[in-house]
This record gives sequence, structure tokens and C-alpha cells, in this order.
Amino acid sequence: MSVIRQEDLIASIADALQYISYYHPVDFIQAMNKAYEREQNQAAKDAIAQILINSRMCAMGHRPICQDTGIVTVFVRVGMDVRWDSKMSVDDMINEGVRRAYLNPDNVLRASILADPAGKRTNTKDNTPAVIHYSIVPGNTVEIDVAAKGGGSENKSKMVMLNPSDSIVDWVLKTVPTMGAGWCPPGMLGIGIGGTAEKAALLAKEVLMEPVDIYELMERGPSNRIEELRLELFEKVNQLGIGAQGLGGMSTVLDVKIRDYPTHAASLPVAMIPNCAATRHAHFVLDGSGPALQTPPSIDQWPDITWEAGNARRVNLDGITKADIAQWKTGETLLLSGKMLTGRDAAHKKMIEMLAAGEKLPVDLTNRFIYYVGPVDPVRDEVVGPAGPTTATRMDKFTRTMLEKTGLIGMIGKSERGPTAIEAIKDNKAVYLMAVGGAAYLVSKAIVGAKVLAFPEMGMEAIYEFEVNDMPVTVAVDVNGESVHNTGPRIWEQKIRTEHLKVI
Repeated sequence: MSVIRQEDLIASIADALQYISYYHPVDFIQAMNKAYEREQNQAAKDAIAQILINSRMCAMGHRPICQDTGIVTVFVRVGMDVRWDSKMSVDDMINEGVRRAYLNPDNVLRASILADPAGKRTNTKDNTPAVIHYSIVPGNTVEIDVAAKGGGSENKSKMVMLNPSDSIVDWVLKTVPTMGAGWCPPGMLGIGIGGTAEKAALLAKEVLMEPVDIYELMERGPSNRIEELRLELFEKVNQLGIGAQGLGGMSTVLDVKIRDYPTHAASLPVAMIPNCAATRHAHFVLDGSGPALQTPPSIDQWPDITWEAGNARRVNLDGITKADIAQWKTGETLLLSGKMLTGRDAAHKKMIEMLAAGEKLPVDLTNRFIYYVGPVDPVRDEVVGPAGPTTATRMDKFTRTMLEKTGLIGMIGKSERGPTAIEAIKDNKAVYLMAVGGAAYLVSKAIVGAKVLAFPEMGMEAIYEFEVNDMPVTVAVDVNGESVHNTGPRIWEQKIRTEHLKVI
């Protein structure tokens, strides 16, 4: 019988969460590098390069891969012969490990968890509680998988109750394009099949903990229907041409993971959950001998890739006008310098409420750009912590009012804009720029000044003013309403199909 001590579990959870905040799984890096090497769309290739460079920087600097350091999800398999030496419940031990990891002064992680989700949505300040799933299994060890799941990819989760005669492949191929680029492709798709509605979702989440092995599967060949389905979906999803960051290209998924479970004769539950370009998970086993700490990989495992903006247009945001932005074209790379404002969901909601009440806003947005970001707190000599973009579509419902009532002329975020926002951008001759999701530490290096201007009580959702120097972005929606996220995937799906380009 193994005796698992309280402190050993707490320390192991804290160590794993710190570790995965700055180390991608090596198998994921290798798969991303393969995607980089075969990518033919230069815009998508540049985005993958930034993700890989960011990953290497984070591994060396021990700072978060993504500013969204996630909601913690834990799968715990407790051996039936285990005894606990603890005054705390297992839930409380895990949450204490989360608390220590996220408040670690050497690498502060962003607190993103809100209590009272249908009400006041108050930040818990330490990213607790975790979402914990238990299994009681034979044996005398405690086996744990821990992940930090970003909100952008989690929000794209899909669930359906198909008829038994329906095609799972058809549903996936119809559904993936509706997910947009907010999940930061290329990443992984976890698919759960069978059981009940909640069981299918749990299967989809748990299977994402498995390593990327699609190329090994191709080499040896499938041995069952699930493996056949993985290969079919991997090829057909990549043929959609969605590509890195939704810009169009050869690689939309790096792997498709599937797990199934027996189900009712009348049912075919299917859940699909994506993992983003900030895939973060770790595994450890406690056997009573002490804490289980992660072993850092060699930095040599990361490809030594460089990226330069080439013929990028340099833009000074200080004094910019609508006449200036009218010259920009979709797909064009810009290097931004000067001052920009920041604001996410909570700040936009507050500003809209103030405008409706006839109140003066605390910041002047005339001819300004706003960056959709919730940065990590800085450590040591940092101006700001990792500060990558958040999903822009969440701000779509605020866009027309913001453009028409405040003098705002530009927005910066992650992924596509929806039809409502694009129409507002076109009507107001504004622009939307896209920064690469999954390159938060790299982006932060372009930020040379940061101060809070309004709503400090909102924490990471406060309005900051950033001063930037050569921050790389892509023109995603121009003043005429043309969106690269509409044109890019359409062009590359056609190229893949007509030119018979190999996506695997």
C-alpha cells in the first residue's frame, strides 16, 4: 500500500503547471515544425514561424507561451490500494497546487477564473478552482494528467447528438469551418464518440492529453476503425485550407485524436474539442516516494527558426489618420510603433454602458487603435508580461457603437471578425489587424511601455496604454470590408483540391 503525502501532491501539481506554462510538449513542437516545413502560403508560414520562435523563447526564458494561462483541468486515477497522509481533501490539495503555481513570483501566471459566472463574474485571483475528474482504478499509485486550457480554444468546443446512421466525418467537415480561427490553428482536434452527451465531451477532452503520433500511425497503417477515422479526418480537415491562424494554408490540424465508449442503440453522441497552438499538458505518477517533478527537455529539441517582416510597412500610430489606414490592403504585414490602448470584453461592456448613460469615457479613443488583450503581470524588469491577442469576435457586438461614438479607427485582435463587425468596419472606414495567437511572449518584446489608464479594478481586463516598437500584425479587414479570413481559406481550399497539393 502506497502512502501519498499532502505536500507531495500539492508540489507536483504546482510544478507541472509552471512547467507547462513555458514548455510545449516536444511532440507538439516537432509536429508544428513539420507543418512549417511543408507550408506553401507565406502568411501562414510566417504565423507558424512566430509560434515556434515564441515557444523557444518561452522555454529559454521560463515565461508563459500564451497570456491566457488557461483553466486548469485535471484527470486523476486513484489506485484502490492508496492511502492518503493529508488533512485536506484531494480537491483542496489540487487547488492549493494551482494557487501556488499561478502566484509564483518568479513566473506569475494570469488569473482568468471568475466565480459567479452568470452574475458578478468576480475573479478568484489565483485561478482556482480547477476542473477535476476522478477514476478509481486497481493499483497503489495516483496517476495524474494536468492541462491548462485556453478560453479561445475551449469556446470552440462542439457537441451533437447524431442519428446512428449519420456520418461523423460529414459532421466534422461541416463543423470545423464554423469554428473560425479563434482556436488558433494549427492545433489538435479531440473527438469523443459514444456514451452519453457528457461522456462524449469528457472523452474528447481527455484524449487531447495523448501525444501527437499521426505520422507514426501513417507509417504503420491503421489497425481498427478509430485509427482509420483519424487518418481520414486528418487529411480531409487539412484539405479545407483553413490554415494557420485561419489565413489559408496547408496545415489546419497537427493531429486528430479520437476516443470512444459504448452508447445506446438510439444514440450517437459526438463531441469535438480543439487544442490550440498553446497546447499545454503534463503527466505524472505518485507512488509514495515523494513529489513527481517534470524533467525539462533539451532546448535542442526546438527548431532554430528566424523570422523577419521583409517588406512590411512601418506604421507610426501617433498621429495616424483615416487617410493613412485607407492605403492598407488585406494580407499586408505592418510593424506598429507608438501608443495604442487595450480593452477586452469587460472594458467594452463598461464603455458601452457609459455611452448609453451619456457619461464621458475615461479615455479618448479619437483616431486611436485598441488592442484586445489581457496581459500577464510583469516580473523582474519586464514592462509587461506575455501579451498576445484574445479572440476578436467576442467584441463584434460592441464594434459599431465603438466606431461610431468614440472616434476609434482601428482594432487589433486574434482570428476573424464576423459579418456584423465587418459591416461596421466597412461603414466607418476603419480597419482590423490580426496579431498571431500563441506568440504572446514574442509580442510582449515589442511593448516598451505600459500603464493602466482606466478600470484598474478589472485586473487584466483594465484599459492599458501600450507603447510599442515594431509590433508585427497583419491587415485582416481593410476599410472596404475585405477580410483575409474569408478570402485566404477559400483560395487555399481551391488550390489544394485543384493542384492536388499533399497536406500530409
